[in-house]
Amino acid sequence: MTDLPVNEILMLLAALVAAGLAGGVVAGLFGVGGGTVIVPAVFYAFEVLGVGGESNLHTAIGTSLLTIVATSWRSLGAHRAHGAVDEVVLKTWTPWVAFGGLVGAGVAGVTSMEGLAIVYGVCLAVVAAQLGLLPERFVLRPDLPTGWGRRGFGTLIGGLSAMMGIGGGSFGGMLMTLCGRPIHQAVATASGFGVAIGAAATLGFVVFGWDAGGRPPLSLGYVNVPGAVVMAVLTTAVAPWGAKLAHSLDRRVLRKAFALYLLATAVVVMVKAV
Repeated sequence: MTDLPVNEILMLLAALVAAGLAGGVVAGLFGVGGGTVIVPAVFYAFEVLGVGGESNLHTAIGTSLLTIVATSWRSLGAHRAHGAVDEVVLKTWTPWVAFGGLVGAGVAGVTSMEGLAIVYGVCLAVVAAQLGLLPERFVLRPDLPTGWGRRGFGTLIGGLSAMMGIGGGSFGGMLMTLCGRPIHQAVATASGFGVAIGAAATLGFVVFGWDAGGRPPLSLGYVNVPGAVVMAVLTTAVAPWGAKLAHSLDRRVLRKAFALYLLATAVVVMVKAV
């Protein structure tokens, strides 16, 4: 952990507050709450202030994962209250996405910032393409895979999500909709994936980054504690403002706008890190 003067720590907290406010509005506007918003916001807060170093992207991802545990748990409870969660899918897929989250954290721990940025950017571009190019009701198969298919896809979802600092919504929700599940059920059930991925991967990022150099101050491994607290509080507090704005916009326009946002974010993070 690097010692910083009090005024620089206050500047870091101020930057995280600004990033949390911006991230919360965008999250509410586009219907996301994970790493697609938080990771670039925290990463740039570290970079602009010049704190940390070669571990800044790792720490931004680990910080996002801890935030996701809280936000996904709250989201899962709300969806359960409306009966939108497929409990069978959640129960059978959760062990595999959690295992994948732990594996993804381990892989991220031995991957350079440049390599991690490429994984983040490419995966984000794939999600952007799915949102911006495929019809909303496009289906590849009638139902979700079982057996080894479930084990493999569950591990892959958890692993890629952990390496990007996102919950289960992007990949888990995408897989469920491509397998014929209604979008509302996919979003609701995938929020439970986020709890499992976030908890397992956060533990991994703490352990695998415990002795890493180039981390921002007040970090446990690759998890920045004040960053996670600020993001969790602010994104959940201001997301309703963005959600209110979203209701005044056309859904198709919003979907394509979010795809462009993801694509731009992917390019910017890769260019900055590489």
